[in-house]
Amino acid sequence: MAKQDVPPRWDLGMQQRLAHGEAAALGELYDRFASLVHGLAYRVLGDEPAADGITREVFAHVWQHPDAYDPGQGPLRTWVAALAHRLAVERLRTTGTAALARGGPGSAEELERKVRHAAVAARADYIVQAMPAPLRAALELAYFQRRDYRRTAADLGVTEDEARRRLRLGLQLLSTAHHAGRAAPRPGHGGAA
Repeated sequence: MAKQDVPPRWDLGMQQRLAHGEAAALGELYDRFASLVHGLAYRVLGDEPAADGITREVFAHVWQHPDAYDPGQGPLRTWVAALAHRLAVERLRTTGTAALARGGPGSAEELERKVRHAAVAARADYIVQAMPAPLRAALELAYFQRRDYRRTAADLGVTEDEARRRLRLGLQLLSTAHHAGRAAPRPGHGGAA
């Protein structure tokens, strides 16, 4: 795999700074990951105020429990994203279950379908954020800026074959989000959290 955007040394240093109660470290972490956390929460919940709440919860948890992060398990970005996803899915299940108990619209099956859909969307967002920068750059140019592979190659300064390769690999990675979402959350087994 290509060199990570956030080196493990940074992750370990950030954890140590947080453990020492360095408020500037929390600000730096927030600046780096708040949009990722908020985006994941919004994809799961579809509600801006709820996503704001999850974002606050994630960073409060990181501030209160910096030792919960284990650098040996992967990048800090991955841990923060997983925490955001887990909290958002818990919130979705809690609010959906409360609505069902009040006789609100929908059914338990509909709630579980929403959770599965949200999990697939959040996993796709995470995959794009975690993939190597060259693949992510190619996908962003091709899909968000609507460039064809020739224009993507020119913008990236690579050959057309390399641009096609990056797009193909990026799409293959993204396809795993859909496949994992089909089998992952089963009612009564904890689901996507």
